[in-house]
Amino acid sequence: MFTGLVEAVGKVERVEPRAGSRRLLIAAGFASELNPGDSVAVSGCCLTVVEPGNAAFAVEAVAATLEQTTLGRFRPGQRVNLERALQAGARFGGHFVQGHVDETGKVRRVTRHAGYHELAVEVKRESAGWLVPKGSVGVDGVSLTVARTRPGEFSVNVIPHTWEDTTLRELRPGSLVNVEFDLLVKAVRAGNDK
Repeated sequence: MFTGLVEAVGKVERVEPRAGSRRLLIAAGFASELNPGDSVAVSGCCLTVVEPGNAAFAVEAVAATLEQTTLGRFRPGQRVNLERALQAGARFGGHFVQGHVDETGKVRRVTRHAGYHELAVEVKRESAGWLVPKGSVGVDGVSLTVARTRPGEFSVNVIPHTWEDTTLRELRPGSLVNVEFDLLVKAVRAGNDK
């Protein structure tokens, strides 16, 4: 479980194709604090540390993850949002984030306003029921508040701190992003569908 509050921006050092998967080596300031088996959200995808190191750690992504997220497009040098799993008893900010990407969205617009940036993301039209104005959404592992929704699109307003301290500022129209819908909305909707 994560919060969507990005702890650090890391960098993909190496991408190693494997049979049906890929091994990613990711540079991070907290790499030396990791242990094998730890969970780390990498641009919103929960991955398991398979090999920690002093300056970087390795994770593996299977074919399904590579197909359903942006991880299959990762290249050396790419910057990624990182968050270690929430510890029991820790202060909880952001929102409940599982690191299970629901779909890949496409950035439609990035608009600069006085004091914030507006990010509009295209999603499947049938995803509209998962998006609630003033509800939460994860975009590349960042906890954000839904500002507006319309069929096939939602927008979020990004404050300067989040803009500067995550990879969101690198997004352009056409960029693909990992989207995770609010766990609480999904739970309520699943209960109502019974």
